[in-house]
Amino acid sequence: MFLEIMAPIYPICFTMTICISNLAKCIVSVAGGATRAALTMHQARRNNMADVSAKDGSQETLVNLAGLLASLLMLPLVSDCPSFSLGCFFLLTALHIYANYRAVRALVIETLNEGRLWLVLKHFLQRGEVLDPTSANQMEPLWTGFWPSLSLSLGVPLHRLVSSVFELQHLVEGHQESYLLHWDQSQNQVQVVLSQVAGPETVLRAATHGLILGALREDGPLPRELEKLRNQVRAGPNKQSWLIVQETHQVLDKLFPKFLKGLQDVGWKTEKHQLEVDEWRATWLLSPEKKVL
Repeated sequence: MFLEIMAPIYPICFTMTICISNLAKCIVSVAGGATRAALTMHQARRNNMADVSAKDGSQETLVNLAGLLASLLMLPLVSDCPSFSLGCFFLLTALHIYANYRAVRALVIETLNEGRLWLVLKHFLQRGEVLDPTSANQMEPLWTGFWPSLSLSLGVPLHRLVSSVFELQHLVEGHQESYLLHWDQSQNQVQVVLSQVAGPETVLRAATHGLILGALREDGPLPRELEKLRNQVRAGPNKQSWLIVQETHQVLDKLFPKFLKGLQDVGWKTEKHQLEVDEWRATWLLSPEKKVL
């Protein structure tokens, strides 16, 4: 809109300015459509997404009609005064951004993305309590990033993790989970291969596992088992990562059920999530369980 207002001031670049303006509108439309889909799913409390989407479209049409009528009334007032037009534009744009900020801040989304999962998990590791959706959404910043230094990739192809059967045996050994996890300590990067049978709970555990590995490289209180692992990582940074991953599998066997139950008790929906997961899946033989005599 700003470019369209400025276009008549520079008639030489009028065509280029209008083209760039339309290109920017297309980008905003795609981003807005993706965001709207997530919010529509959140608002469809009774699995009535079509109904919510139809009402949202009707409301948008009504608002656009009201805006058109208001613009027709204001057009004679601002047509002969470019500075007044720009002043109105900046004022209404600021009001629009503030209204959107307040609307997004009022949302309480009960599904976990990576940011909310990191907030809840960090609070759980430090205090032993699970944040409820209202508290976590209020703590989630909208303007600045707060992502952990860890790079987490879910659903990567198998060839990114292993190049031989020997390496695959290391990843499979010691657990019965439907995912394989590789941790690159030098780049603080976690890559996860998901099985064909991996469901939302498995994806949630894999993401939790990766974030816990990232927490081993950060400061702050941790449970006793993880504190020992953090000391090992700091004392021997060259220790093979797959050994640390195996030990964290054992820790998660005890920690994750408590964390998952805490999520469900305070109102989080764990049967679905908003984690960024790629479509790659793999199949492998699980490690045989060790029998204790």
